[in-house]
Amino acid sequence: QVQLVESGGGLVQPGGSLRLSCAASVTIFSINAMGWYRQAPGKQRGWVASITSGGRISYADSVKGRFTISRDNTKNTVYLQMNSLKPEDTAVYYCYYSSSSSGQTYWGQGTQVTVSL
Repeated sequence: QVQLVESGGGLVQPGGSLRLSCAASVTIFSINAMGWYRQAPGKQRGWVASITSGGRISYADSVKGRFTISRDNTKNTVYLQMNSLKPEDTAVYYCYYSSSSSGQTYWGQGTQVTVSL
């Protein structure tokens, strides 16, 4: 089974920054994709960003210009740099790994991001 270990969440003031990390237990291949979803209490789960091993990147409109997704293939790790954070960014952030070969999607344990004064 693929294991995803997340880290980097915490409490930050509006306008601040955080960097989330997601380390996978398997090598990232070009046919696979990784990314992030987030979910706040009482809110619908929303997709945030994705990146393929080949470098194709996509963002949700709500985070464009503020968040940056990147990867380090040597560490099998994907990052989410979050700048200019807003209170509405408060959520549990979940990393995912989508395998084209198996058709399976795997999820990290979630990390809490709280943006508040």
